[in-house]
Amino acid sequence: MQSADKATAAATGDRQAWKFGFTPQAELWNGRFAMIGFVAALATELATSQGTLHFLGLL
Repeated sequence: MQSADKATAAATGDRQAWKFGFTPQAELWNGRFAMIGFVAALATELATSQGTLHFLGLL
C-alpha cells in the first residue's frame, strides 16, 4: 500500500517540476500567454480604433 502512495505522490510532484522541451506544463503556459496576447491585441484595437499593426507602426 505504501508503494502505491509513493507512486501517486511522485506522479503529482513531477507535474510541477520544470523540464526542458515540449511538456504539458510548457504547453499550458504557452496557451495562457497566447490568450493574454490575444486579449491585449483586442484591447489595443478597441482603445485606439486602429489595428494592432497600425498602432505599432508596422503597416
